[in-house]
Amino acid sequence: MTIEPPASGRPTEGDGGRPSVPDDVWERFVHDHEEDIRASAPVEPSARARMVTARLRAQDEQAASAARRKGLGRLPGARRRKDVPPAQPPGWRTGPAWQEMNGKADRKRRLRGGIGVLAAVAVVLFALNPGAVLSRLPGGPGKDDGTRPRDAAPLAAETARPTGAPGDVPEEAPTLARPFAGSPAQSYADGAAGIVLPEPRAVGAMSKDQVAAALQRTKDFLVASGLDPATLRGERPAAALALLDPRQEDVSGFATASLARPDREHDPVLLFTRFDPKEAVLVGPTVKTRGRITFKEGKDGGVTVHADYTFVYALRKPARGSKEVTRTIVRRVLDTELLDPERYQVTPDRLTLSSFDMEAGNSACGRYDGYLHPVFPSTRTDGHEPSGPAVDPYDRSRELDTGDGADGGKGSGKTSGKDRRAECGTVSRS
Repeated sequence: MTIEPPASGRPTEGDGGRPSVPDDVWERFVHDHEEDIRASAPVEPSARARMVTARLRAQDEQAASAARRKGLGRLPGARRRKDVPPAQPPGWRTGPAWQEMNGKADRKRRLRGGIGVLAAVAVVLFALNPGAVLSRLPGGPGKDDGTRPRDAAPLAAETARPTGAPGDVPEEAPTLARPFAGSPAQSYADGAAGIVLPEPRAVGAMSKDQVAAALQRTKDFLVASGLDPATLRGERPAAALALLDPRQEDVSGFATASLARPDREHDPVLLFTRFDPKEAVLVGPTVKTRGRITFKEGKDGGVTVHADYTFVYALRKPARGSKEVTRTIVRRVLDTELLDPERYQVTPDRLTLSSFDMEAGNSACGRYDGYLHPVFPSTRTDGHEPSGPAVDPYDRSRELDTGDGADGGKGSGKTSGKDRRAECGTVSRS
């Protein structure tokens, strides 16, 4: 006989028409049994777990089969330990292996994150101080490993007249590889990078842009007269001449005459640095520079620019295989003017020189042939013997006689140079 459950899902009523089990008790019974059934139901392993288990089981079976073939399945007389089960349940390695992989992944992520932070710090340090970062690398510049001497740190730009001469530096003979070693020039800037212009501003009748143009033309003349390779090789200083105002006849006439027929009264080295290529050539392309440029309001609403710069040239003899190195130090001081064209007859975009002066250290005295003549340690000078006091050519605290310069210099104010080489002395160092 088949007995069907009641439609309501509850037990049948007993005698008297009352249910044998109360409604709330029956509902609690059904709810609790449904949770027990779900909890006890078997859980199907994931596809990944089945794959890993099958692969490990196959590996174990292959290893056991190989061992049996070799007779190594079991050592003679060996007994199985009771506290170790004969076999592990299926899937026993799945969980631990996955957790270990996660741990490794976390450590890799942390490691990569740390590397990223270190790389970011390295980038910032390199941007702030690339020399310090590179010096930490093997063979980097400035690395004190016995093969590369450490040079002095570069000096900050000069903004005022120094109060004294540079301090002593370790004695070291210049070489072709390090031509500025053993002198203060090793910490000077290289070439035009050392000619730093001040921030322009309007003065007198001149606008900010006009002052900026006057400053730039003054720098261009310093570069063309003291750094241009053709000028230094003794060629005609075409770039520097092109900057001079042809209407300033005393300066342009002096430059033309001195280049054509140099003599004691007309020597082009007063304006341009020139070496005889048959006598001396530069050691590499670098010339060291140190100095400053200032400006102030000039006459009749114009602007006066004052430049005071020291150039250090490393030279060698032109003979093939010559390794002897010497240095010549040239200090140039000049005043340029930007004049109001409504008041003065001037050529636009050209330079007006109101005064210029120079001083050369380690150049033979008494020679007026249009060149500077550096003296090498192994060569006796064929000029006049020095008779004046010893002078430190690197001492920029001394004042040269250049006229009323923008930073307080005083002198003749003439538009021609004064031949200070007539006061032939000795240099305390080169």
